[in-house]
Amino acid sequence: MAFFKKSPQDGKRPEQLTPWERYQRRAEANDAESKRRHFSWLGKRIRIGDKLPKLKTQRRRLVAKRATLLISMFLIGILIAGYFISPLSHVQKVTITGTDRLTRKQVTRATRIQPGVSVWAVVGHDQRISRAAKRQNPQIGRVTTKLVGLNAVHIKVHEIRIAGYLVNGNHYQRVLENGLILKASYSQPGGGSPIYANFKSGQRLEKMIAQYAKLPSAVKHAISEIKFSPTKGNPERVHLYMNDGNEVYATITTFASKMTYYPGIVAKMKTKGIINLEVGAYSTPFKN
Repeated sequence: MAFFKKSPQDGKRPEQLTPWERYQRRAEANDAESKRRHFSWLGKRIRIGDKLPKLKTQRRRLVAKRATLLISMFLIGILIAGYFISPLSHVQKVTITGTDRLTRKQVTRATRIQPGVSVWAVVGHDQRISRAAKRQNPQIGRVTTKLVGLNAVHIKVHEIRIAGYLVNGNHYQRVLENGLILKASYSQPGGGSPIYANFKSGQRLEKMIAQYAKLPSAVKHAISEIKFSPTKGNPERVHLYMNDGNEVYATITTFASKMTYYPGIVAKMKTKGIINLEVGAYSTPFKN
């Protein structure tokens, strides 16, 4: 190229050059290096320019993705808002399980969960609902709820069972298996639960009920009456009247463990009689 002209000192060896010629040679070399770098940089600029269409395509794709995400979030927000203001967000159906003595009407009144209430006032509020239901009806120990589909609610009740009826003068009060004596009184006891008589101490009654709650259902239903009947030798003695006509003497502290033998002892008895579970376990027939 025209930039690179031959200098007079080009054919000379370095030692033949004068100081001025050596200076010129170094200056020419530096100038050539500077031009080489300049053209190299221009080449790079040209190569980067080749990439601009790809960068524009990538930018368009990124903008499209962001727009799609924003539109999707907006549509989801509209759907959620529409669900909350539509009838779909209100309870349409209620199912109840776990009850024994409690009726559907009692559970509905205590929990206040019925068709028409907001789904979101029910789901996730089990502790609050359980507290309110227990205040309304002490037989309800705990309530758990589950959303089925969009607007059906399943209620599972953990019921505190009735342990029996406490004799109070000429009336009877229901006693729960947690020891709570309900205020309501009845002229006649209900069926399927024993009567508790002569229990003057609340603590003794609670111990007796705690032992009764441990019994298998078949043994519970076999008991008609539990009468507190202490002696000098056994201040915790109870006298039981059974539905099959037998009678049992037992001790409160060992009641649950000893009463499990009752079905086996009865199976070996030829006639009705008295079963003593205070010390050991044996039976004697009634005296004529």
